[in-house]
Amino acid sequence: MIDKKLIPRPSYEEWLKVFLGKPLIKVLTGIRRSGKSSILRRVSMSLLAEGVQEGLVFYVNMELLENERFRDFRILHREVKERAKKFGGRIFLFLDEVQEISEWERLANSLLAEGVADITVTGSNALMLSGELASLLGGRYVELPIFPLVFSEYAAFRQEAPVQELFLQFIQCGGFPGSLELGPGREQYLEALLDSIVLRDVVLRHKLRDVALLRKILVYFSNNIGNLLSARTIAGVLKNERRSLSVETIYNYLEYLKQAFVVYEAKPYDIRGKRLLETGGKVYLADLGLRHALLGFRASDIGQYLENILYLELCKRGWKVSVGRVGEWEVDFRAEKGDLRSYFQVAYLTPDAETLERELRPLRAIRDNCPKFLLTMDPLPASSEEGIQRMPLVEFLTQAVD
Repeated sequence: MIDKKLIPRPSYEEWLKVFLGKPLIKVLTGIRRSGKSSILRRVSMSLLAEGVQEGLVFYVNMELLENERFRDFRILHREVKERAKKFGGRIFLFLDEVQEISEWERLANSLLAEGVADITVTGSNALMLSGELASLLGGRYVELPIFPLVFSEYAAFRQEAPVQELFLQFIQCGGFPGSLELGPGREQYLEALLDSIVLRDVVLRHKLRDVALLRKILVYFSNNIGNLLSARTIAGVLKNERRSLSVETIYNYLEYLKQAFVVYEAKPYDIRGKRLLETGGKVYLADLGLRHALLGFRASDIGQYLENILYLELCKRGWKVSVGRVGEWEVDFRAEKGDLRSYFQVAYLTPDAETLERELRPLRAIRDNCPKFLLTMDPLPASSEEGIQRMPLVEFLTQAVD
């Protein structure tokens, strides 16, 4: 029986089930406490509910002390082979926080080659699939990014209030599954989570000495959601605080935070020139809960919150998201998936003709026939204007289709 306390994540679980039994290593990546462990647990329990022999389902959480011995990949390799022999079949092996296992990629490759295990792993650092490791596993793995709850998942779990009320709750609380039932203790949970992520997945991994400086940079990113990234501007701000830091170091810190899935970067895309640009992108946080832990909730920043929420929603739906540039205008998001493209502007309200024109102008400047959206919190039904779909943001976020 599946534990009802584990929040269902149907789209992720269905993706994983499609690949179970196939000779590929399934890799779930994402920030700590985004729900990767629950997805593994629910899928492993569903196998048992479907009649798979209990001994053939092996779930190992590497954050538990009882699994400390498995940090040596040779010991875990021997354990899996002994189980396969004892129970007479291929093991469904689920490894949670696999980066804690030394040379885990050698373990996974060997078990895959021997045909004794179907392997699914989770990890909280993008380095686990970079460089030499990706080459070693080349062609033998599939990756699924896991995000904290997006709004449709949050609303499906809550259900006890009107959708507009739930959306306001979501803006204030964020989507970390572990924070949903905490009430007044949520702030302390998020602060502790942020400290743990920064310490374990950034500071210790990269042997950084100045934790306060890293936090200052993260605060800057949090304050500037939706603004163009400029390492020189950040260096200038820190210089005013009597902190000297090179542009290269700032970009290194940004990369470390991206590797830990704390922040994401949307690169700029020249729509007319049809090319991705290397500088001048924007940074978004993995969840608004992290921003509130750093800065507190500020109602005046509602525009930033909405932009961050839409960015994560598009990423979760599998779109590659960039910041659109069309001449002198900027489009919040250019989203691409295979041969499909869409463009998005998001705004809090468009209370007058001047504001509406400012939001529509960049979309009008795009000369292709791909879908274009203006998403707002205006209390108006969906409509179309000059081929641009105007829609309440909440309606778009809760659509069942991409």
